[in-house]
Amino acid sequence: MLSTSSDPDCPLVEFVGVEKVYDGGRPAVANLDLAVRKGEFLTLLGPSGSGKTTTLMMLAGFEAPTGGDIRLGGRSIAGTPPHRRNMGVVFQSYALFPHMTVGQNIKFPLDVRGIRGLEAEARLAEVLALVHLEGLADRRPDQLSGGQRQRVALARALIFRPDIVLMDEPLGALDRQLRERLQSEIKQIQHRIGATVVYVTHDQTEALTMSDRIAVFSGGLVQQVDTPQNIYDRPANAFVAGFIGENNGIPGVVTARGEATCEIRIAGDLVVQATPVGSIAPGDAVLATVRPEHVLTEIGGDIPCNRFSAAIEELVYHGDHSRIRAILPGGATLTMRAPGRAALSQSQPLTVSWCADRCLAFPAEPALAEAAE
Repeated sequence: MLSTSSDPDCPLVEFVGVEKVYDGGRPAVANLDLAVRKGEFLTLLGPSGSGKTTTLMMLAGFEAPTGGDIRLGGRSIAGTPPHRRNMGVVFQSYALFPHMTVGQNIKFPLDVRGIRGLEAEARLAEVLALVHLEGLADRRPDQLSGGQRQRVALARALIFRPDIVLMDEPLGALDRQLRERLQSEIKQIQHRIGATVVYVTHDQTEALTMSDRIAVFSGGLVQQVDTPQNIYDRPANAFVAGFIGENNGIPGVVTARGEATCEIRIAGDLVVQATPVGSIAPGDAVLATVRPEHVLTEIGGDIPCNRFSAAIEELVYHGDHSRIRAILPGGATLTMRAPGRAALSQSQPLTVSWCADRCLAFPAEPALAEAAE
């Protein structure tokens, strides 16, 4: 078992210039520099094929990096087999032994480490209580619900007191209500025992609600590493803005650039005030983004920000709010939300508005740049 540095300022895990290439193809993970702090809940988030699971598998030791180094407590773990990395792993498929009882499954990592007898029983009782499975030690996996099986897998990953717990889409096979309940339970357990967790998911809501920090992956590259609040409110680029949560994206061309804001001409010769992100100059094609909750709907009034007439294309009642899809005069579409009891009808004219500090302008991808011209 590896020993780790006692320096409190040393990250628990460091990826240093890590790359993974399969069979001479394009890198699945490229130039990865990422640190995991002791005691934090870090989520690797991204679409399928973005590199997040490959990163987790390299940390676990199930995949070897093509280049770079991975360090645990300041020490390289290159060449260290998985069973000597002192990491608990929880998979989506549970990976339980069907012929073993719950107690035997959970104690298996202790058996491998030669920990048996009273100490093993004491640890079993401790983790069963932690995951709310008291009294179920003698059942077999096929006698449990999906949520109970995932609790068994979590208990098995915790019983040997690992340096870090790795979770690969652990709640992906569960229904929404159970998934949300287990999200809360996992966070409570993590806080209670001070565990360091690296968690893989493609579910943006799951990442936002559970994480201390999120690393957003796309195309094998980390696009942004930050707190959930900053990832949502201050995305680093157009990909993050579009991938995290719901966002309206309006292509346009910059006509003027100030210190804090810029003017963008969009379809219909409408002018939008926005907050520039990155290197943006007059003449550049950009994507202006504004989240639905930041678009105001009104019949009258004078609001000192972007304000346009619009036609309601779709109005869907959701109880606590109505979801509106509206079209601006130039053809650009916006999705927004209005209070559920708002007196709106699909035939009435609408005024929509949003403020420049809630509208971010990003350099456009090539396809969007062509659309803006």
